[in-house]
Amino acid sequence: MLKRRHGSILKRHGSDKRRRGSSSSVELEVLPHDVIELILERLPVESLRRFRSVSKKWISTIDSPRFQSRQLNLRRQSRGHDLLFVAYYEDPPDNVAQHALGSSSSCRYRTVKFPFPNLLLCYGSCDGLVCLFCIDTPNVVVNPATRWHRSFPFSSLQRRIIDKGPPFGSNPIYELGFGKDKLSGTYKPVWLYNNSSKFGLDNVTTCEVFDFSTHSWRNLVPSSPYPILRFQKPVYFDGSLYWLTDCVEETKVLSFDLHAETFQVICKAPFADDAPRPSNVVLFILDDCLCASEKTWPTQVIWSLDSSSKTWKQMCSIDLTNTFPLFDRYGLMPLPVAILEKNKLYLHGRNYLEPLMLHDLNTKSFEVVSTPTTPGDCIYYFESLFSV
Repeated sequence: MLKRRHGSILKRHGSDKRRRGSSSSVELEVLPHDVIELILERLPVESLRRFRSVSKKWISTIDSPRFQSRQLNLRRQSRGHDLLFVAYYEDPPDNVAQHALGSSSSCRYRTVKFPFPNLLLCYGSCDGLVCLFCIDTPNVVVNPATRWHRSFPFSSLQRRIIDKGPPFGSNPIYELGFGKDKLSGTYKPVWLYNNSSKFGLDNVTTCEVFDFSTHSWRNLVPSSPYPILRFQKPVYFDGSLYWLTDCVEETKVLSFDLHAETFQVICKAPFADDAPRPSNVVLFILDDCLCASEKTWPTQVIWSLDSSSKTWKQMCSIDLTNTFPLFDRYGLMPLPVAILEKNKLYLHGRNYLEPLMLHDLNTKSFEVVSTPTTPGDCIYYFESLFSV
């Protein structure tokens, strides 16, 4: 009721201002500013962007980190996350399509275009920010809700690969992760490479961390003790990045603490095969937990990690028979991206132009939610006002 009543007051004052110009600014002070803040915190980002034009005081309020943190926290508490499909377009970002997911209209599936060619997307989002990268294209952090973006330069190893080309026949593995140091509140892009002797790198991996305050990369020593598994994007969760390792004896889950900037093996992966095909396994976040999945056709199993005991618990097992040929049986396995209303699991195909599908865990049915017309990635996402 508070949101509805005061939201209508704000809309009325906004229309008054358009009719009477600056004279309405006096009427806006009828409400104490702390009350106005409480109302604004409950509004969506699109409305807050419009209300920045009301006054300098409102601009100062909406742009303050304290307000932006509270607005995002309220958004997380009041409704679940949205799903964002990032389309890799060279065209201008002219439109955003969206529709409701499930029986609740609070969760939306949105499609957004970015004018950044040849880029890939880091897994997931952090405080409403997403990070796009490519080995030979400048990296960029974007807020899809506000259209704010900031590029950051090539790392030193990116420059080596650009100058010399990738090592012949080695199919070098490199992935960029993006997350937040929860203690200091700073955001950090992190490159992790499996090394190549062509570049004079004899250790197992190289890790580089970008510092937005100095706008520069720095080499991290020691780096990861294990090479990373192919086709695996690092997953950000609760102040750390996570990878699957490429080990002969068994696949491990490797974490990188973004505050301490240290690597640690936290547990063995739950996979039936100790050395699985990289295209058949994946890490991801589901229901606010670090999860893992393995495909052994025609079954895909999902586990969640207990953060305190570091043990895996099976969440569900999916029969993929009815998804073929919509999902490539021999390609990358579908990525679980969200679970809503306790039993609705959303799976997004990671191969070329594969759809977003809804799997009902109770009835075992499948339904196509959306089929992309251009390559891209689907991630969970919270709208925010944040920038770096």
